[in-house]
Amino acid sequence: FETVGSAVVQRKRLRIRYRKVGSKEVGEREASPQRLVHHRNAWYLDAWCHASEGFRRFALDGIETAELLDQAAKPIALKTLEAELDRGYGIFAGGTPQEAELLFSAEAAAYVAREEWHPAQQSDWLPDGRWRLRLPYVDDRELLMDLLRHAGQVDVLAPAALRKAFAQRLRAAVAALPG
Repeated sequence: FETVGSAVVQRKRLRIRYRKVGSKEVGEREASPQRLVHHRNAWYLDAWCHASEGFRRFALDGIETAELLDQAAKPIALKTLEAELDRGYGIFAGGTPQEAELLFSAEAAAYVAREEWHPAQQSDWLPDGRWRLRLPYVDDRELLMDLLRHAGQVDVLAPAALRKAFAQRLRAAVAALPG
């Protein structure tokens, strides 16, 4: 959207009609755009939402209309924005950070260890060639999608809720198989 880009550059507020991912509900918001973020072939607008009085990340493909307003955008320091929106795994932002602890098989570790899962990740190699990875996340949806790519090659050690969610997704996938 040209209007969204102009609002970021000009530091002006936007009025948007927005549809949340996976929802049919459309809402109207007034936002102070801060930056555009590109993640996995999609663009997002990081902004201060004046309706909710908090930071939000809006998928650009969810913005149905955008109107540039005359009011100046609320200024937010980049460090504040990063601390609020960049602490989790993937594109999901906000919420209470948790730490996932994952253990990859020696076979998977040979290639998975070359990937950066999160800038704050910590990892170590076990003597048998397995690779243990610890990383922050605030919403398990994207992390679970990535873990499912490694089904049978990764064990979710912690937290218990993530381990349970991963097991439920695996069971649902098996149940959906034909025959």
